[in-house]
Amino acid sequence: MARQHIVFAVLLPLAFLGLVCPGVVRADAGAAHYMRGLRAKLEYCTDCHGSSGRGYRGFYVMPRLAGQTPEYIENQLRAFLEGTRQSHTGMIMSRVHGIGPAMRSALADRFADLNPRPYGRAPGRLAERGKQIYEEGIPDANVPACSVCHGPEAEGQGPNPRLAGQLYAYTIEALANWDRERGGAAHSKVMQPIAQSLSRSEMEAVAAYLSTLN
Repeated sequence: MARQHIVFAVLLPLAFLGLVCPGVVRADAGAAHYMRGLRAKLEYCTDCHGSSGRGYRGFYVMPRLAGQTPEYIENQLRAFLEGTRQSHTGMIMSRVHGIGPAMRSALADRFADLNPRPYGRAPGRLAERGKQIYEEGIPDANVPACSVCHGPEAEGQGPNPRLAGQLYAYTIEALANWDRERGGAAHSKVMQPIAQSLSRSEMEAVAAYLSTLN
């Protein structure tokens, strides 16, 4: 009888582990699979936006994602997936395909934590005028101060994006093509009349100023 008790005492924990461990293994495997997917998507992003999310100055100008507000990045990824925002390069749809809400959040948090130095390299003579527009707006053209939504240091908040350190050429391109590329997204409509009211020289001035901010 004592021997039977010993055998039972040994086999019961093993049987219990046999029931529990498969679930633990599956959970670990699922987490590993998720992390591999996240790393793969991060590599896709950094292929174009740079390893530090600083942006890229090439044939196509890729925007800075570093320091961007997580909510803004998530909104834009969702807009690309839903087709309410278009990509001027035509490549973004294949890159964001299959990104679910959890991964959108993880990617956004990753880039929000980065803070490399901005590229700069904009015409310095334009920055003073750009600063004035950013802080005061253009009352005669019914253009409000950019700082109202994007903050005094252009660091953004929530769905309002960070603009500080954004590449000069990218900001100009985004403003010039706002209606065509972003007009379908509900959260982007507030900027539509503002972008349409800015002249090319005013866009360049604001872009030059923003590109200098850390």
